[in-house]
Amino acid sequence: MGHEREPADIPAGQDSPLAYAITSRDRSVIAMVQQAVEHEQVMLAFQAIVPAGRQSRPAFYEGLIRVLDETGRIIPANEFIHVIETTETGRIIDCLALEQGLRTLAEYPDLRLALNMSARSAGYRRWNDTLAGWLQRDPTIGERLILEITESSAMLIPEVVTGFMNELQQEGISFALDHFGAGFTSFRYLRDFYFDILKIDGQFIRGIAENPDNQILTAALASIAEQFDMLTVAENVERPEDAAYLTSAGIDCLQGYFFGAPSVRLPWVDAGLGKATA
Repeated sequence: MGHEREPADIPAGQDSPLAYAITSRDRSVIAMVQQAVEHEQVMLAFQAIVPAGRQSRPAFYEGLIRVLDETGRIIPANEFIHVIETTETGRIIDCLALEQGLRTLAEYPDLRLALNMSARSAGYRRWNDTLAGWLQRDPTIGERLILEITESSAMLIPEVVTGFMNELQQEGISFALDHFGAGFTSFRYLRDFYFDILKIDGQFIRGIAENPDNQILTAALASIAEQFDMLTVAENVERPEDAAYLTSAGIDCLQGYFFGAPSVRLPWVDAGLGKATA
């Protein structure tokens, strides 16, 4: 979880109009999400991640949490996740995303799915009980589940995250380091984490075909991934020329609107993946 940064230039005075507006807005967002959770108005939207050299068939999909507001409008995670991530509601959102994602994996045995979570949920009892219950029912789920943790979230409690990852990787679960390059990961911790997938932050990817600086930075990030034997995914690929450049640069997989927007429909059904038979 955690797809947007907090406002950077909030005045120190708590009585300033901007500070009041931000606090009021955050309270409104929290109330909206709490109401959606209470009424089970929560769903996943799915977006394909495609192999760079074989873009017609997705390698896996990412399930992105969505909530419905009181008007029925679908609200994407980047409009609320930064407000609730540190709260109990944030933990419940992670649990609901996991429950829906695991149910989907159980229904579609050929599907591989990535789900976002905050590092703060690593020790949350409901989250862990949910995962353990589904793994007991269907052990193949672990081999098809990818858990995405943002770089900034992982660095909050690196020792907890490494232990959490080591335990679940024994169940076959893979881990992706999301938004890599957006924060300040210590390379010592990166070595200890043993992430399976490194997702390069979209700020380096948009317009990369014409941006020499981002080309150099992305090559450096990809080199780090190669050193640690991690699959690379470029986020926010929106143009064919960027997709072509990233493919030629050796990035393993691509994700973004060029290959399809997140959809609450099940895109793999059109690709021929069937449901599990009873």
